Amino acid sequence: MADESEAHRAEGEASPARRPRRLREVHPTRRGLVLAWWSFTVTFTVLRLLTWVIHLHVSRIGNVHLGGVHIHHYLWGILLLAIVGACGLVERSPAWRVWMGVAYGVGLALVVDEMALLIDLKDVYWQTQGGSSVAVALILIGVGGSVLALTRAPSADTSSRSATGTRRES
Repeated sequence: MADESEAHRAEGEASPARRPRRLREVHPTRRGLVLAWWSFTVTFTVLRLLTWVIHLHVSRIGNVHLGGVHIHHYLWGILLLAIVGACGLVERSPAWRVWMGVAYGVGLALVVDEMALLIDLKDVYWQTQGGSSVAVALILIGVGGSVLALTRAPSADTSSRSATGTRRES
């Protein structure tokens, strides 16, 4: 196998691009997607652990109440998704993509974690119907991770095209 790669280099052929191993090696247009996937996965896991601890009445950790009304965390998720959407309409720089990716993943996890409640319009978090939130989250984690793993970033040729689809002159 080493002989093949040496032969390709000797013939002047480009060797196949290796997969990025660090975040800074990920193409800037995909960095936000990778971080959205990671932040969704981590936030969903932490939310499930936190709500389990609240359910078991551990320590002084409890639900958030405002005027005697329980504030569900999907509300914060919807708010965060609205902010990310507005920012995405205004700013598209690579640095903003990173932060918007993280915020999008967190917001989406906050909403998906209570999806069963939104579907049934009653608190079914710890009932059988509450499992649909977990199922959807696991599907999103699996599909999102698979898409990121199995697709490639835009090539240099693709990223050198302008918005009209014509090649830029060097």
